[in-house]
Amino acid sequence: MTFSGRVAVITGAGSGIGRALALDLAKRGAKLAISDVDTTGLDETARQARALGATVKSDRLDVTDRAEFLAYADAVIAEFGTVGIVINNAGIAFTGDINDMSFEQIERVMNVDFWGVVNGTKAFLPHLIASGDGRLVNVSSLFGLLSVPGQGAYNAAKFAVRGFTEALRQEMLVQGHPVLVTCVHPGGIKTAIARNAGAVDGLDAAVLGNFFDKKLAITSPEAAAKTILRASERGKARVLVGPDAKALDLVIRAVGSSYQRFGARYARRTVPQRKVPTELKAAAIADGK
Repeated sequence: MTFSGRVAVITGAGSGIGRALALDLAKRGAKLAISDVDTTGLDETARQARALGATVKSDRLDVTDRAEFLAYADAVIAEFGTVGIVINNAGIAFTGDINDMSFEQIERVMNVDFWGVVNGTKAFLPHLIASGDGRLVNVSSLFGLLSVPGQGAYNAAKFAVRGFTEALRQEMLVQGHPVLVTCVHPGGIKTAIARNAGAVDGLDAAVLGNFFDKKLAITSPEAAAKTILRASERGKARVLVGPDAKALDLVIRAVGSSYQRFGARYARRTVPQRKVPTELKAAAIADGK
């Protein structure tokens, strides 16, 4: 499959991997339907894509709003008549131990990172089937392959995306539908997701974002986009993005669940931890703890 002349739908296209995907596809001659809640970033992506000669439909879209997503799919079909590839890329991050997170904080991550993928898949899948040669790409994460402390909600969402996507790929094969489904597992990518991430009270989100950028973000969005599109072209079931994702996938395969012990040790030694209020420290000292 080539993308020239195809209609590509990309959520979360206002920055990062989403923008890089849009611009790469624009260079390949695709028509774009891009969306984000960040309209400023989205407008810049659209401007750059149009400068490359692409036809662009650009819309603000809240992927958690199912009715809005369904209406958006109808609008895309009304404008272009068909879709060739849908990339459910929109996502957020949030850091905090499960015991410290509110139900609402966990639900917010699940709503964007998992239900946003479900909404996009359900909205566009009939149109991809009708296209006769569709591609669906759902972005999970390295954290959809392994869990780490402080990322329980994000892990839950990204593991759910993986299970949902792998089941769907098999269903398309069983039913004989011409849609190839790819699950993407990026490692540390140089995007704003960590800097924009929320955190529970007592954690410094800025410090955590800076830690991610300096220690963990090693792959550029442009390199990630090329890897993702190459995998989709080839109809691959799973794609690991970045050397860290590939290396840690091998580690998990080798050591199994023992990785959790190593992960906890690494987090305890290197990841910025929750701040303990001064009054609680004083109380602990007074209690002899």
